Amino acid sequence: MEGMTTAAAWAVPAHAPRSLRPHPEDVLIALAGTACGLLLWALDLNSRPLLGGLPGWLTLVPLAVMSLAAALRRTGQPYVLYVALLAQAADMLAGSLLATTVLFTDMLYAAVLYGSARLSKAVLYGSVAVTLVLSAVMAVVLHQREVLLLIAACAGVLLVPTTTGEMIRNHRAQAAAERLRAEQTALLAELDRKQAIDAERARMARELHDVVANHLSAIAIHSTAALSLHEGPHGAEASRDALGVIRENSVQGLAEMRRLIGLLRSAADTDEPAATPSLDGLDALLERARTMAGDGRTFVLSDRRPPGHRPAAPVELAAYRIVQEAVTNAVKHAAPGPVTVELRHADGRAAPAGQLRVRVTSPLPRTPPAAEGPRAPGAGAGLVGMRERVELLRGSLSTGPVTAPGGARLWEVDAVLPDPGEEGGQPQDPRQLQQAGTVPDQGRRDV
Repeated sequence: MEGMTTAAAWAVPAHAPRSLRPHPEDVLIALAGTACGLLLWALDLNSRPLLGGLPGWLTLVPLAVMSLAAALRRTGQPYVLYVALLAQAADMLAGSLLATTVLFTDMLYAAVLYGSARLSKAVLYGSVAVTLVLSAVMAVVLHQREVLLLIAACAGVLLVPTTTGEMIRNHRAQAAAERLRAEQTALLAELDRKQAIDAERARMARELHDVVANHLSAIAIHSTAALSLHEGPHGAEASRDALGVIRENSVQGLAEMRRLIGLLRSAADTDEPAATPSLDGLDALLERARTMAGDGRTFVLSDRRPPGHRPAAPVELAAYRIVQEAVTNAVKHAAPGPVTVELRHADGRAAPAGQLRVRVTSPLPRTPPAAEGPRAPGAGAGLVGMRERVELLRGSLSTGPVTAPGGARLWEVDAVLPDPGEEGGQPQDPRQLQQAGTVPDQGRRDV
C-alpha cells in the first residue's frame, strides 16, 4: 500500500502537501545562476537597457530576485512564477543579463513540471500564444531577415522549456500509473493465492472429515457399548465383538489417513499409487456400516444407473463421500429400520438428463437431537461438507425429514450432481473440480 501511495503522489503532485523548504538541487541552481550573472556583469556583458539613463548595477536586482525565485522553483509554485515574470520584465528594462534569462527559462520548465495540472496547462498554452503573437508583431514591424533569429530566440526562451517540462511530466505520470497497475496486479495475485490456499484448506478439511468421521464414530459407539456390558453368559462374547469392530475401524481409519497423506506428499515421496474412493466400494461401505450398527439395522444399495455407466471422477468422489456421510449419520442417530442408498441417472422427471442423483433415506432418530445430550465437537460439519461438495459441482442438495408413500417418517439426503460421464469431460470449471476433491485416478480399489 505504501508503494501505491507513492505512485499516486507522482501522478498528481499538485495535491500532495508541500513544504517551503528549498530543495538542495534548487539551491545549487540559484547559486550557479547568481555566480554566472555576477561574472557577466563584471565583464559588462549585458544588453542595452530599454530605458536609458539607468545605472548599470540595477541589472543585479532582477538577477537577485530571479535567483531567490529559483531556490523555490520546486516548492513555491505558482507564486515564484509570478515573481519570475516581474523580474524578467525588470531585467529587460534595466539591461538584460543572459544568466537572468536562463534562470527564467528554468522557472517556466519548473512551473510546468512541478506545478498543478491547471498551472502546467496555462503556462504551456500561454507560452505558445505569446510566441505566436511576438513572432507576428516582429514579422510585421521588422522587415529584415534577422527577425528569424529573434523568433527563434523567443521560441527557445518560451516554448523549449515548457514543452520539455510537459513531456517529462507526462512520462512521470505514465510511469506512476504503470507502477500502480503493477502493484494492483501483485495485490490481486496475492488475493488469488490466498483464496486458493483457503479453498485447498477447505477441501482438505472435507476430505479429512469424510475419511475419519465414520471410523471414529464406529469406534466411539462400540467402545461405549463395551464399557456398558455387564458380566453374564454373553458378556465376554459381546465385548470381543465390540473390540473387534473397534480394531477393524481403527485399521481402516489409519489406512485412509495414510492414503490421504500420500496424496499430500510429492509424487517422488510416494511409494505406491494412491486409490480414490469409488462407487464400486459402496457395498463394502454398507457392510461396515451394518457391522458398526450391530442392532439388526439393514443397509440396502439400489443402483439404477445404466449398465457400464461411469460418472466423471469428481462426481464419483463427491457421490461416494455424500453416501459415506449420510450412512455414518444414520448409524449414529437413526432408529432401527432400513437404510436405503439409491443411485440413478436422472431420467428427466426428477432432474434433467445428464445428472446423477444420490438419495439416502433412514428412519428418524428415536429421540429429538436436543434430548440426546451434549453434541460431540464438530457435530454438523458433515452436512456442511456435503453441501460444499455439491455447490462446487453446481448441483443441488436437500436434507431433512420427509414422509414416505406409506406414511412413515424418514430422514432423507437427496443430492443431484451434474454428470457428463467419462466421455463428456469434467463438468464446470476445472478449478471448482479441484476444490471439490478431485485427485488423479492412479488405480481403483474398494474401500
